[in-house]
Amino acid sequence: MGTLYQEPPRLIQDLRVTVHDTSLVFPSKPVPNKPFFLSNIDKVLNFDVQTIHFFPAHVEFPPDKVTETLKVALAKILVHYEFLSGRLKFNAASGRLEIECNSEGVGFVVASSECSLDDVGDLVYPNPAFERLVTKSMDSLQPDNQPLCIVQVTSFTCGGFVMGISTNHGTFDGLSFKMFLQNLAALAADKPLAVDPCNDRRLLAARSPPQISFPHPELLKLDVAPGQDSSRPLVFKDTPEDLDFKIFKLSPKDIAHLKEKAAKDAGGPGSPYPKARVTGFNVVTAHIWRCKALSSCDGTDDGSSKSRSSTLLYAVDIRPRLEPPLPRGYAGNAVLTAYATVTCGELEEWPLGRLVEMMTEGAGRMTDKYARSVIDWGEVNVGFPHGEVLVSSWWRLGFTDVEYPWGRPRYSCPLVYHRKDIILLFPDMITSSPNGGDGVNVLVALPGPEMAKFQSLFHKFLA
Repeated sequence: MGTLYQEPPRLIQDLRVTVHDTSLVFPSKPVPNKPFFLSNIDKVLNFDVQTIHFFPAHVEFPPDKVTETLKVALAKILVHYEFLSGRLKFNAASGRLEIECNSEGVGFVVASSECSLDDVGDLVYPNPAFERLVTKSMDSLQPDNQPLCIVQVTSFTCGGFVMGISTNHGTFDGLSFKMFLQNLAALAADKPLAVDPCNDRRLLAARSPPQISFPHPELLKLDVAPGQDSSRPLVFKDTPEDLDFKIFKLSPKDIAHLKEKAAKDAGGPGSPYPKARVTGFNVVTAHIWRCKALSSCDGTDDGSSKSRSSTLLYAVDIRPRLEPPLPRGYAGNAVLTAYATVTCGELEEWPLGRLVEMMTEGAGRMTDKYARSVIDWGEVNVGFPHGEVLVSSWWRLGFTDVEYPWGRPRYSCPLVYHRKDIILLFPDMITSSPNGGDGVNVLVALPGPEMAKFQSLFHKFLA
Protein backbone atom coordinates (compact mmCIF):
# COMPACT_ATOMS: atom_id res chain seq x y z
CA MET A 1 0.00 0.00 0.00
CA GLY A 2 1.27 3.45 -0.91
CA THR A 3 4.20 3.69 -3.27
CA LEU A 4 7.37 5.72 -3.30
CA TYR A 5 7.54 7.65 -6.55
CA GLN A 6 10.91 6.77 -8.05
CA GLU A 7 12.41 9.38 -10.36
CA PRO A 8 11.19 8.61 -13.89
CA PRO A 9 13.98 7.62 -16.28
CA ARG A 10 12.65 10.06 -18.89
CA LEU A 11 12.79 13.13 -16.67
CA ILE A 12 14.13 15.68 -19.13
CA GLN A 13 16.87 17.99 -17.89
CA ASP A 14 16.77 20.77 -20.49
CA LEU A 15 13.62 21.89 -22.30
CA ARG A 16 15.69 24.10 -24.63
CA VAL A 17 13.36 27.07 -24.29
CA THR A 18 13.80 30.22 -26.37
CA VAL A 19 11.94 33.43 -25.49
CA HIS A 20 10.71 35.24 -28.60
CA ASP A 21 8.73 38.16 -27.25
CA THR A 22 8.15 39.91 -23.94
CA SER A 23 5.48 42.57 -23.59
CA LEU A 24 2.88 44.09 -21.32
CA VAL A 25 -0.88 43.63 -21.70
CA PHE A 26 -3.10 46.51 -20.60
CA PRO A 27 -6.83 46.62 -19.79
CA SER A 28 -8.95 46.83 -22.94
CA LYS A 29 -11.00 49.62 -21.32
CA PRO A 30 -10.04 52.29 -18.79
CA VAL A 31 -10.19 51.26 -15.13
CA PRO A 32 -10.28 53.70 -12.20
CA ASN A 33 -6.86 54.79 -11.01
CA LYS A 34 -7.20 54.49 -7.25
CA PRO A 35 -5.62 52.79 -4.24
CA PHE A 36 -6.85 49.23 -3.78
CA PHE A 37 -7.25 47.98 -0.22
CA LEU A 38 -5.63 44.67 0.76
CA SER A 39 -6.91 42.73 3.75
CA ASN A 40 -4.68 41.53 6.56
CA ILE A 41 -4.86 38.07 4.99
CA ASP A 42 -3.72 39.42 1.61
CA LYS A 43 -0.85 41.54 2.85
CA VAL A 44 1.03 38.73 4.62
CA LEU A 45 1.03 36.74 1.35
CA ASN A 46 3.29 39.10 -0.53
CA PHE A 47 5.24 36.48 -2.46
CA ASP A 48 4.87 34.97 -5.91
CA VAL A 49 3.28 31.64 -6.78
CA GLN A 50 3.84 29.90 -10.11
CA THR A 51 1.54 27.37 -11.78
CA ILE A 52 2.02 25.46 -15.02
CA HIS A 53 -0.77 24.14 -17.23
CA PHE A 54 0.08 21.62 -19.98
CA PHE A 55 -2.13 21.29 -23.07
CA PRO A 56 -1.95 18.74 -25.90
CA ALA A 57 -2.10 19.85 -29.52
CA HIS A 58 -5.48 21.06 -30.80
CA VAL A 59 -6.12 21.14 -34.53
CA GLU A 60 -8.16 24.37 -34.38
CA PHE A 61 -5.87 26.12 -31.93
CA PRO A 62 -2.19 25.97 -32.88
CA PRO A 63 0.08 27.72 -30.35
CA ASP A 64 0.23 31.00 -32.29
CA LYS A 65 -3.57 31.24 -32.28
CA VAL A 66 -3.68 30.36 -28.58
CA THR A 67 -1.15 33.11 -27.89
CA GLU A 68 -3.19 35.78 -29.65
CA THR A 69 -6.46 34.54 -28.13
CA LEU A 70 -5.00 34.59 -24.63
CA LYS A 71 -3.56 38.05 -25.11
CA VAL A 72 -6.92 39.48 -26.13
CA ALA A 73 -8.71 37.64 -23.30
CA LEU A 74 -6.18 38.98 -20.77
CA ALA A 75 -6.81 42.56 -21.88
CA LYS A 76 -10.54 42.00 -21.40
CA ILE A 77 -10.27 40.30 -18.02
CA LEU A 78 -8.13 43.11 -16.60
CA VAL A 79 -11.20 45.34 -16.80
CA HIS A 80 -13.04 43.02 -14.41
CA TYR A 81 -10.01 42.44 -12.15
CA GLU A 82 -9.02 46.09 -11.94
CA PHE A 83 -6.29 45.44 -9.35
CA LEU A 84 -4.34 42.91 -11.41
CA SER A 85 -2.77 45.40 -13.83
CA GLY A 86 -1.65 47.63 -10.96
CA ARG A 87 1.46 47.67 -8.80
CA LEU A 88 2.13 46.98 -5.13
CA LYS A 89 2.80 50.08 -3.07
CA PHE A 90 3.46 50.72 0.61
CA ASN A 91 1.30 53.60 1.83
CA ALA A 92 3.40 55.34 4.47
CA ALA A 93 0.44 57.42 5.66
CA SER A 94 -1.77 54.42 6.45
CA GLY A 95 1.11 52.05 7.16
CA ARG A 96 -0.44 49.46 4.84
CA LEU A 97 0.52 47.56 1.74
CA GLU A 98 -1.91 48.31 -1.08
CA ILE A 99 -2.22 48.08 -4.84
CA GLU A 100 -2.10 51.19 -6.98
CA CYS A 101 -4.57 50.56 -9.81
CA ASN A 102 -2.47 52.39 -12.39
CA SER A 103 -3.11 50.02 -15.32
CA GLU A 104 0.60 49.49 -15.93
CA GLY A 105 -0.14 46.03 -17.23
CA VAL A 106 0.54 42.35 -16.74
CA GLY A 107 3.49 40.56 -18.31
CA PHE A 108 3.09 38.40 -21.39
CA VAL A 109 5.89 36.18 -22.71
CA VAL A 110 5.95 34.08 -25.88
CA ALA A 111 8.45 31.22 -26.00
CA SER A 112 9.09 27.90 -27.69
CA SER A 113 10.73 24.65 -26.75
CA GLU A 114 12.69 22.34 -29.03
CA CYS A 115 10.95 19.40 -27.33
CA SER A 116 7.57 17.78 -27.87
CA LEU A 117 5.11 17.36 -25.00
CA ASP A 118 5.89 13.63 -25.01
CA ASP A 119 9.60 14.43 -24.69
CA VAL A 120 8.84 16.21 -21.43
CA GLY A 121 7.85 12.84 -20.02
CA ASP A 122 6.27 12.66 -16.59
CA LEU A 123 4.28 15.84 -15.91
CA VAL A 124 3.45 14.96 -12.31
CA TYR A 125 6.97 14.57 -10.99
CA PRO A 126 8.37 18.02 -10.10
CA ASN A 127 11.11 18.79 -12.59
CA PRO A 128 13.63 21.63 -12.10
CA ALA A 129 13.52 22.13 -15.88
CA PHE A 130 9.94 23.42 -15.50
CA GLU A 131 11.44 26.66 -14.15
CA ARG A 132 11.98 27.67 -17.79
CA LEU A 133 8.23 27.52 -18.42
CA VAL A 134 7.47 30.46 -16.12
CA THR A 135 8.71 34.05 -16.12
CA LYS A 136 9.05 35.28 -12.54
CA SER A 137 10.04 38.88 -13.25
CA MET A 138 10.39 41.30 -16.15
CA ASP A 139 14.04 42.26 -16.65
CA SER A 140 13.05 45.47 -18.41
CA LEU A 141 11.25 46.79 -15.32
CA GLN A 142 12.56 48.02 -11.98
CA PRO A 143 12.09 45.77 -8.92
CA ASP A 144 9.41 48.08 -7.50
CA ASN A 145 7.50 48.12 -10.79
CA GLN A 146 7.04 44.40 -11.38
CA PRO A 147 3.67 43.12 -12.65
CA LEU A 148 1.40 41.25 -10.25
CA CYS A 149 0.84 38.64 -12.95
CA ILE A 150 3.03 37.31 -15.78
CA VAL A 151 1.76 34.78 -18.33
CA GLN A 152 4.18 32.76 -20.45
CA VAL A 153 3.02 30.61 -23.37
CA THR A 154 5.63 28.06 -24.46
CA SER A 155 4.91 26.02 -27.56
CA PHE A 156 6.19 22.48 -28.16
CA THR A 157 7.22 21.01 -31.51
CA CYS A 158 4.17 18.72 -31.49
CA GLY A 159 1.71 21.63 -31.40
CA GLY A 160 1.05 21.28 -27.70
CA PHE A 161 1.94 24.07 -25.32
CA VAL A 162 2.19 25.06 -21.68
CA MET A 163 0.77 28.12 -19.99
CA GLY A 164 2.97 29.21 -17.09
CA ILE A 165 1.51 31.84 -14.77
CA SER A 166 3.25 33.73 -12.00
CA THR A 167 1.00 35.72 -9.66
CA ASN A 168 1.55 37.56 -6.44
CA HIS A 169 -0.24 35.53 -3.76
CA GLY A 170 -1.71 38.73 -2.35
CA THR A 171 -3.97 38.86 -5.39
CA PHE A 172 -5.55 35.39 -5.22
CA ASP A 173 -5.86 32.26 -3.14
CA GLY A 174 -6.28 28.88 -4.83
CA LEU A 175 -10.07 29.10 -5.08
CA SER A 176 -10.19 32.64 -6.43
CA PHE A 177 -7.36 31.85 -8.87
CA LYS A 178 -9.40 28.96 -10.27
CA MET A 179 -12.31 31.37 -10.76
CA PHE A 180 -9.93 33.74 -12.51
CA LEU A 181 -8.89 30.92 -14.87
CA GLN A 182 -12.54 30.03 -15.50
CA ASN A 183 -13.25 33.64 -16.41
CA LEU A 184 -10.15 33.84 -18.60
CA ALA A 185 -11.25 30.68 -20.42
CA ALA A 186 -14.77 32.07 -20.87
CA LEU A 187 -13.53 35.35 -22.36
CA ALA A 188 -11.14 33.43 -24.62
CA ALA A 189 -14.20 31.62 -25.96
CA ASP A 190 -16.15 34.90 -26.39
CA LYS A 191 -18.54 33.87 -23.61
CA PRO A 192 -19.77 35.82 -20.57
CA LEU A 193 -17.80 35.59 -17.35
CA ALA A 194 -18.24 32.28 -15.57
CA VAL A 195 -18.31 34.02 -12.18
CA ASP A 196 -18.68 37.75 -11.54
CA PRO A 197 -15.65 38.68 -9.42
CA CYS A 198 -16.16 40.53 -6.17
CA ASN A 199 -13.10 42.75 -5.70
CA ASP A 200 -14.09 44.35 -2.40
CA ARG A 201 -11.35 43.29 0.02
CA ARG A 202 -12.85 45.53 2.71
CA LEU A 203 -15.28 42.70 3.38
CA LEU A 204 -12.34 41.25 5.33
CA ALA A 205 -11.16 44.49 6.89
CA ALA A 206 -10.32 44.52 10.58
CA ARG A 207 -12.85 45.93 13.01
CA SER A 208 -12.33 49.34 14.59
CA PRO A 209 -11.16 49.05 17.24
CA PRO A 210 -9.66 45.57 16.75
CA GLN A 211 -11.16 42.87 18.96
CA ILE A 212 -8.76 39.97 19.53
CA SER A 213 -11.15 37.71 21.41
CA PHE A 214 -9.22 34.43 21.22
CA PRO A 215 -5.65 33.30 21.90
CA HIS A 216 -3.90 32.54 18.63
CA PRO A 217 -1.09 30.04 19.26
CA GLU A 218 -1.02 29.29 15.53
CA LEU A 219 0.37 32.79 14.82
CA LEU A 220 3.95 33.93 15.38
CA LYS A 221 4.45 37.61 16.15
CA LEU A 222 7.43 39.29 14.50
CA ASP A 223 9.41 42.01 16.22
CA VAL A 224 8.21 44.66 13.79
CA ALA A 225 6.01 47.59 14.76
CA PRO A 226 2.71 47.86 12.84
CA GLY A 227 2.92 50.66 10.29
CA GLN A 228 6.50 49.94 9.29
CA ASP A 229 7.16 48.64 5.80
CA SER A 230 6.96 44.96 6.65
CA SER A 231 5.50 44.10 3.27
CA ARG A 232 7.77 41.10 2.85
CA PRO A 233 8.02 39.24 6.17
CA LEU A 234 10.19 36.13 6.00
CA VAL A 235 7.31 33.65 5.92
CA PHE A 236 9.34 31.28 3.78
CA LYS A 237 12.84 31.70 5.08
CA ASP A 238 15.19 29.23 3.44
CA THR A 239 16.73 26.59 5.65
CA PRO A 240 20.49 26.03 5.29
CA GLU A 241 20.43 22.24 5.74
CA ASP A 242 20.53 19.79 2.83
CA LEU A 243 17.18 18.16 2.21
CA ASP A 244 16.30 14.84 0.63
CA PHE A 245 13.26 15.03 -1.61
CA LYS A 246 10.72 12.29 -2.29
CA ILE A 247 7.16 11.87 -3.53
CA PHE A 248 4.81 9.35 -1.95
CA LYS A 249 1.78 8.31 -3.98
CA LEU A 250 -1.53 7.36 -2.40
CA SER A 251 -3.99 5.65 -4.71
CA PRO A 252 -7.77 5.93 -4.34
CA LYS A 253 -7.62 2.47 -2.74
CA ASP A 254 -5.02 3.67 -0.20
CA ILE A 255 -7.16 6.68 0.68
CA ALA A 256 -10.26 4.52 1.07
CA HIS A 257 -8.27 2.24 3.40
CA LEU A 258 -7.19 5.21 5.55
CA LYS A 259 -10.79 6.46 5.71
CA GLU A 260 -11.96 3.02 6.78
CA LYS A 261 -9.31 2.91 9.54
CA ALA A 262 -10.22 6.38 10.77
CA ALA A 263 -13.96 5.75 10.71
CA LYS A 264 -13.55 2.93 13.25
CA ASP A 265 -12.37 5.37 15.92
CA ALA A 266 -13.52 8.84 14.91
CA GLY A 267 -16.77 10.21 16.30
CA GLY A 268 -17.67 7.03 18.15
CA PRO A 269 -19.48 6.67 21.48
CA GLY A 270 -17.88 8.82 24.14
CA SER A 271 -15.90 10.82 21.58
CA PRO A 272 -15.61 14.54 22.34
CA TYR A 273 -15.98 15.13 18.58
CA PRO A 274 -19.08 13.17 17.52
CA LYS A 275 -19.17 14.91 14.16
CA ALA A 276 -15.61 14.12 13.08
CA ARG A 277 -15.24 14.54 9.32
CA VAL A 278 -13.53 11.48 7.85
CA THR A 279 -12.62 13.06 4.51
CA GLY A 280 -9.84 12.16 2.10
CA PHE A 281 -7.96 15.35 2.99
CA ASN A 282 -8.30 14.81 6.73
CA VAL A 283 -7.08 11.20 6.73
CA VAL A 284 -4.16 11.88 4.38
CA THR A 285 -3.11 14.96 6.35
CA ALA A 286 -3.41 13.20 9.73
CA HIS A 287 -1.34 10.31 8.35
CA ILE A 288 1.52 12.49 7.11
CA TRP A 289 1.42 14.70 10.22
CA ARG A 290 2.08 11.64 12.35
CA CYS A 291 4.93 10.49 10.10
CA LYS A 292 6.53 13.95 9.87
CA ALA A 293 6.47 14.61 13.62
CA LEU A 294 7.76 11.17 14.60
CA SER A 295 10.51 11.26 11.96
CA SER A 296 12.21 14.07 13.88
CA CYS A 297 12.18 12.30 17.26
CA ASP A 298 15.70 11.53 18.43
CA GLY A 299 14.84 8.14 19.92
CA THR A 300 16.10 8.89 23.44
CA ASP A 301 14.62 6.94 26.33
CA ASP A 302 14.17 9.87 28.71
CA GLY A 303 10.66 10.61 27.42
CA SER A 304 11.55 14.07 26.13
CA SER A 305 10.76 13.18 22.53
CA LYS A 306 7.33 11.78 23.38
CA SER A 307 6.44 14.82 25.47
CA ARG A 308 7.39 17.24 22.69
CA SER A 309 4.38 19.01 21.20
CA SER A 310 3.75 18.99 17.46
CA THR A 311 1.51 21.56 15.78
CA LEU A 312 -0.09 20.88 12.40
CA LEU A 313 -1.24 23.80 10.25
CA TYR A 314 -3.75 23.45 7.41
CA ALA A 315 -5.91 25.80 5.40
CA VAL A 316 -9.62 26.43 5.96
CA ASP A 317 -11.78 28.38 3.51
CA ILE A 318 -13.66 30.99 5.53
CA ARG A 319 -16.01 32.10 2.73
CA PRO A 320 -19.00 30.04 3.95
CA ARG A 321 -18.09 30.40 7.63
CA LEU A 322 -18.50 34.17 7.89
CA GLU A 323 -21.75 35.87 8.84
CA PRO A 324 -22.92 36.75 6.28
CA PRO A 325 -20.91 34.47 3.96
CA LEU A 326 -18.62 36.08 1.43
CA PRO A 327 -19.96 36.42 -2.13
CA ARG A 328 -19.31 33.38 -4.31
CA GLY A 329 -17.03 35.40 -6.57
CA TYR A 330 -14.84 36.87 -3.83
CA ALA A 331 -11.57 37.42 -5.68
CA GLY A 332 -9.10 37.77 -2.83
CA ASN A 333 -7.57 35.56 -0.18
CA ALA A 334 -10.19 34.04 2.12
CA VAL A 335 -8.27 31.15 3.65
CA LEU A 336 -7.01 31.05 7.22
CA THR A 337 -4.83 28.55 9.03
CA ALA A 338 -6.42 26.00 11.35
CA TYR A 339 -4.23 24.13 13.79
CA ALA A 340 -4.08 20.97 15.87
CA THR A 341 -1.52 20.32 18.61
CA VAL A 342 -0.70 17.03 20.37
CA THR A 343 2.42 15.42 21.81
CA CYS A 344 4.58 13.06 19.80
CA GLY A 345 3.65 10.32 22.25
CA GLU A 346 -0.01 10.84 21.44
CA LEU A 347 0.73 10.90 17.72
CA GLU A 348 2.44 7.53 18.05
CA GLU A 349 -0.18 5.89 20.28
CA TRP A 350 -3.49 7.35 19.19
CA PRO A 351 -5.48 5.71 16.38
CA LEU A 352 -5.85 7.59 13.12
CA GLY A 353 -9.47 8.44 13.88
CA ARG A 354 -8.45 10.35 17.00
CA LEU A 355 -6.09 12.53 14.94
CA VAL A 356 -8.91 13.16 12.47
CA GLU A 357 -11.02 14.28 15.40
CA MET A 358 -8.31 16.78 16.34
CA MET A 359 -8.32 18.13 12.78
CA THR A 360 -12.11 18.37 12.85
CA GLU A 361 -11.88 20.36 16.07
CA GLY A 362 -9.28 22.67 14.52
CA ALA A 363 -11.42 23.38 11.46
CA GLY A 364 -14.55 23.74 13.61
CA ARG A 365 -12.78 26.42 15.63
CA MET A 366 -12.84 28.63 12.52
CA THR A 367 -16.16 30.40 13.14
CA ASP A 368 -17.02 33.94 12.10
CA LYS A 369 -15.90 35.22 15.51
CA TYR A 370 -12.60 33.34 15.40
CA ALA A 371 -11.84 34.40 11.81
CA ARG A 372 -12.56 38.04 12.65
CA SER A 373 -10.27 37.74 15.68
CA VAL A 374 -7.45 36.46 13.43
CA ILE A 375 -7.97 39.37 11.04
CA ASP A 376 -7.94 41.84 13.93
CA TRP A 377 -4.76 40.19 15.28
CA GLY A 378 -3.12 41.10 11.97
CA GLU A 379 -4.13 44.72 12.46
CA VAL A 380 -2.30 44.95 15.78
CA ASN A 381 0.61 42.59 15.08
CA VAL A 382 2.94 41.67 12.26
CA GLY A 383 3.31 37.93 11.95
CA PHE A 384 2.32 34.75 10.18
CA PRO A 385 1.17 31.16 10.83
CA HIS A 386 3.74 29.06 12.65
CA GLY A 387 3.88 25.34 13.44
CA GLU A 388 5.98 22.24 12.96
CA VAL A 389 4.42 21.35 9.64
CA LEU A 390 2.12 23.10 7.20
CA VAL A 391 0.21 20.90 4.77
CA SER A 392 -0.45 22.89 1.60
CA SER A 393 -3.02 21.19 -0.61
CA TRP A 394 -3.35 21.67 -4.37
CA TRP A 395 -5.08 18.31 -4.52
CA ARG A 396 -8.67 19.23 -5.39
CA LEU A 397 -8.48 22.83 -6.53
CA GLY A 398 -9.66 21.62 -9.94
CA PHE A 399 -7.39 23.56 -12.30
CA THR A 400 -7.66 20.69 -14.81
CA ASP A 401 -11.46 21.11 -14.82
CA VAL A 402 -11.21 24.52 -16.50
CA GLU A 403 -12.55 24.28 -20.07
CA TYR A 404 -10.65 26.51 -22.50
CA PRO A 405 -11.54 26.85 -26.21
CA TRP A 406 -8.64 24.44 -26.85
CA GLY A 407 -9.80 21.95 -24.20
CA ARG A 408 -8.85 21.16 -20.65
CA PRO A 409 -5.24 20.92 -19.47
CA ARG A 410 -3.64 17.52 -19.54
CA TYR A 411 -2.14 18.43 -16.18
CA SER A 412 -1.89 21.52 -13.95
CA CYS A 413 0.38 21.88 -10.95
CA PRO A 414 2.38 24.39 -8.94
CA LEU A 415 6.03 25.01 -9.59
CA VAL A 416 7.08 23.32 -6.37
CA TYR A 417 9.55 24.36 -3.71
CA HIS A 418 11.30 22.17 -1.16
CA ARG A 419 10.79 23.17 2.47
CA LYS A 420 11.24 21.00 5.54
CA ASP A 421 8.23 22.50 7.28
CA ILE A 422 5.88 22.42 4.28
CA ILE A 423 4.41 19.25 2.80
CA LEU A 424 2.61 19.60 -0.51
CA LEU A 425 -0.36 17.58 -1.69
CA PHE A 426 -0.93 17.71 -5.43
CA PRO A 427 -3.17 15.75 -7.78
CA ASP A 428 -2.47 12.68 -9.82
CA MET A 429 -2.85 12.59 -13.59
CA ILE A 430 -6.39 12.29 -14.91
CA THR A 431 -6.71 8.88 -16.57
CA SER A 432 -9.47 6.90 -18.21
CA SER A 433 -9.46 4.28 -15.45
CA PRO A 434 -12.14 4.29 -12.72
CA ASN A 435 -11.27 6.94 -10.11
CA GLY A 436 -8.38 8.01 -12.34
CA GLY A 437 -6.80 11.16 -11.04
CA ASP A 438 -8.42 10.77 -7.62
CA GLY A 439 -5.18 9.73 -5.96
CA VAL A 440 -2.78 12.17 -4.36
CA ASN A 441 0.96 12.81 -4.46
CA VAL A 442 2.67 13.80 -1.21
CA LEU A 443 5.83 15.84 -1.68
CA VAL A 444 8.19 15.69 1.31
CA ALA A 445 11.58 17.35 1.83
CA LEU A 446 13.59 16.30 4.89
CA PRO A 447 17.20 15.72 5.96
CA GLY A 448 18.35 12.22 4.92
CA PRO A 449 18.03 10.44 8.32
CA GLU A 450 14.58 11.95 8.91
CA MET A 451 13.46 10.99 5.40
CA ALA A 452 14.42 7.35 6.05
CA LYS A 453 12.31 7.36 9.23
CA PHE A 454 9.44 9.14 7.48
CA GLN A 455 9.41 6.53 4.71
CA SER A 456 9.35 3.68 7.22
CA LEU A 457 6.57 5.28 9.27
CA PHE A 458 4.56 6.13 6.16
CA HIS A 459 4.26 2.46 5.24
CA LYS A 460 3.94 1.24 8.82
CA PHE A 461 0.91 3.40 9.63
CA LEU A 462 -0.63 2.79 6.20
CA ALA A 463 -0.71 -0.97 6.74
